[in-house]
Amino acid sequence: MMKTLNEYMTMSYRMKIAEDRDEGGYVVSFPDLLGCLTCGETVESAVANAIDAKKAWLETAIEDGIEIQEPDSLEDYTG
Repeated sequence: MMKTLNEYMTMSYRMKIAEDRDEGGYVVSFPDLLGCLTCGETVESAVANAIDAKKAWLETAIEDGIEIQEPDSLEDYTG
């Protein structure tokens, strides 16, 4: 059964932040949410944009009935 948007938003999805050396600023993606990425001129703005992008990505996936991968648990990490 699919969870609600609020349930997915409270999950701890890993956020990957990378400096964009070509264009400037920062690119943020969520590896568990394929294609969910955004950017910002500062780390702070990129992270704020990432929260909005994650919400929009999840809303669309729920509306379209796309299976949403839950974040990997750090407890399962063997390193």
